[in-house]
Amino acid sequence: MIKVEHLSKKFGNLVVLRDVNIEIREGEVISVIGPSGTGKSTLLRCINLLERPSGGSIFIDGIDMLDSKTDVPKIRQKMNMVFQSFNLFAHLSVIDNLTIAPIKLLGKGKKEAEEKALGILTMVGLAEKACNFPDELSGGQKQRVAIARCLAMDPEIILFDEPTSSLDPTMVSEVLSVIRRLAKDGMTMVIVTHEMDFARDLSNRVLYMDEGIIYEEGTPEQIFDNPQKEKTRGFINRIRSINYHITSPRYDPHTMSAEIEAFCEKQILPLKTRQNLRLIVEELLRIYTPFLESTFLDITLAYSEKKQSVELVLESGGDGVNPLDKNLLPDKSAESAIWAMMRGIEYQRVNGKNRVTLLLQ
Repeated sequence: MIKVEHLSKKFGNLVVLRDVNIEIREGEVISVIGPSGTGKSTLLRCINLLERPSGGSIFIDGIDMLDSKTDVPKIRQKMNMVFQSFNLFAHLSVIDNLTIAPIKLLGKGKKEAEEKALGILTMVGLAEKACNFPDELSGGQKQRVAIARCLAMDPEIILFDEPTSSLDPTMVSEVLSVIRRLAKDGMTMVIVTHEMDFARDLSNRVLYMDEGIIYEEGTPEQIFDNPQKEKTRGFINRIRSINYHITSPRYDPHTMSAEIEAFCEKQILPLKTRQNLRLIVEELLRIYTPFLESTFLDITLAYSEKKQSVELVLESGGDGVNPLDKNLLPDKSAESAIWAMMRGIEYQRVNGKNRVTLLLQ
């Protein structure tokens, strides 16, 4: 249904999209997730040609959208879009909002259009609001009307641009329930969303966007349970982290200790966790310091809000050796103290670096 190849979009010198490639099959529900400002909404607007791409190609059901001969308004009749801000006609009643396009663009009679509109409003739970005006509706009701207006055009594809982002949390579920109904009925949909549980439950595939590209894609299980790339893992797990790059045994441990303490306070970590973390870092630095005469040490402290876990990652150069190998530690008591406060310790040789990952209790 949708094929995007090498799509790019620039606003002046600002590159928003670069080399985006997607294929979406009929009946698929695709969720697009990622941090703000990474091009998700721009991607939808380019697919619908509300923004003209700077490069690449877009095919909708085999039709080249960028061909000068393509009747773009006609394609849009089959590929509707739901926006964050509803975009209802304030001077028209709900039912008139639904019937104006089928009458003017599809040539339907008023009675036929109204009968269909009432059926759609019943489906989205708003039949009793048919004669109301948009300013008499709640945000959730307005968004359901916006979805109903799309459905009145018999679309084959619906693009959703963060359909719940401007809603009060109590209204989000009523909009999501309508989208779930459409997915069950086989509607092809591309949904830009920050509702992670919704994306996980509803999608056939999830696209994670970062830096203007499709950074990683896969099934919901792959993206949410086993993301392969670091930025995806950070976004999914809501990881907050700090990093230190040490190149000499003459580093400043006091500043580092103060910054770690401030990080822990900001994340509202339990006092016991903070105490253990301080002891572990002190012991690890004592072990690693002899190596710093000839190599570097990168320390990353990460807190995952979703997993409620604290992770320490230590990367160092040099030969392929685990600095925390029990057989290499001269002080066995130090090793015992570290292991007692850990749920797990893993060593890997990655890109010529020695990486040790420690997961705190």
